[in-house]
Amino acid sequence: MGRDLSFLIPELTLATAAMLMLVAEMLRRPGSALALGLVGLTAATALTIPVLHADTTVFGGTYRIDMLSGWAKLILLPGTALALLLARAELAGRDREGTVYSLLCLVTLGALMLSGSGDTMLLVLGVLLTGLGSFALVSFPRDDAATEAGMKYLVFGSVTGAVMIYGLSFWFGGVGSTLYSDLGRLDGQPLVATAGLLAVIVGLGYKASLVPFHFWAPDAYDGAPVSVAAYLSVITKIAAIFALAQALRDLPVNTGWPMVIALLAAATMTLGYVTALVQTSVVRLLAYSSVAQAGYFLLGIVALGVSPLALPAILVFGAAYVAMNIGAFAVVMVAGRHLDDFEGLGRRRPVIGLAMVVFLLSLTGIPPLFGFVGKAYLFGAAIEAGFLWLAVIAILNSVLALAVYLRIIMPMYGQVDRPADTAAIAQPLALAIGIAFIVTLLMGAFVGVLPG
Repeated sequence: MGRDLSFLIPELTLATAAMLMLVAEMLRRPGSALALGLVGLTAATALTIPVLHADTTVFGGTYRIDMLSGWAKLILLPGTALALLLARAELAGRDREGTVYSLLCLVTLGALMLSGSGDTMLLVLGVLLTGLGSFALVSFPRDDAATEAGMKYLVFGSVTGAVMIYGLSFWFGGVGSTLYSDLGRLDGQPLVATAGLLAVIVGLGYKASLVPFHFWAPDAYDGAPVSVAAYLSVITKIAAIFALAQALRDLPVNTGWPMVIALLAAATMTLGYVTALVQTSVVRLLAYSSVAQAGYFLLGIVALGVSPLALPAILVFGAAYVAMNIGAFAVVMVAGRHLDDFEGLGRRRPVIGLAMVVFLLSLTGIPPLFGFVGKAYLFGAAIEAGFLWLAVIAILNSVLALAVYLRIIMPMYGQVDRPADTAAIAQPLALAIGIAFIVTLLMGAFVGVLPG
């Protein structure tokens, strides 16, 4: 027991911080809750480093301490800290402010559980923990839009979660175990393996907003506070991708799952960007953009077990995606939710305009930005795995992505008769934008320090 708990110190640190944050909120000390959250996330990140290169399991193989779960902590924990800064800038002074901070940390705890899951039961618990907290966060404003968004999110999540739990029973029936490590026994049971695979795709595809399980995302992002939308677009999405990677690494390839994932990737990338082209709300545009970006993650999934680039590609792109997507949502908090609000932004606020351009070009995959490095890894992994056609579709969608993001960039530098905006930006928001900008701009050059 002591040995197992020693590997879970980062998760236990985050859980302790989240509980203390709830106490701070009960005492009506939201500032203290925020401070506890940032300290807890920082400490958990630092405590991950000593066990980063471990390759073992704990509690009977149900939780994996490996490269994927280790780097997941180094990606998701700092990402949550950025989301806390955004939430502080947007929600300071509101009722239940501290509750939002604690919920963000609790949902991240569920995200870590998903990223390290080595057992179907832990997968279910991770989905439930991330889902329940996310429903509450989306509904936080208590207005009609947030209530509708929260209900759609809840109903969609309940149905897909039920389908996943039912489908996972086939895997248990086929191997007599809930551990992923035993899924190799499904080698001669293709129908059973396929039934469980489809269930996992439904349950995690909804959380990652993969097509056709993405319909909740635009409404949920649009109805929620922008800071919550930013958080959901990265933390829970990446956790679902990591959980999918953990499950499929042990599933026999002869079940045909790589081709199923490849087709999902192509549909998700294409539909996400095509739909984003017609949006007038920047939040909804970024929501469909996040749908498309989920498709890019799947390029690494299809190459698992075939290309040595697969896992590093998923992790590198995950780190890049956290910085550039949270940065883009942070700029939305400065400018406004609609395309009209961005008219002349680059002239009125040159630094903020430059940051937005960097974030959007990185999302497109323009070199030498961090997003380009992540996508280059993903393309290489897909090609090595024999999915050249999928890499070609991904590259073509990157051209479409440029058209999508230029819809924001072009008005930012048009001639607009508006005075320069001298209003101060909230300090937490400015800090979050600065950190995201530096990581997006410079981290690609230092990608050698990332997993490999």
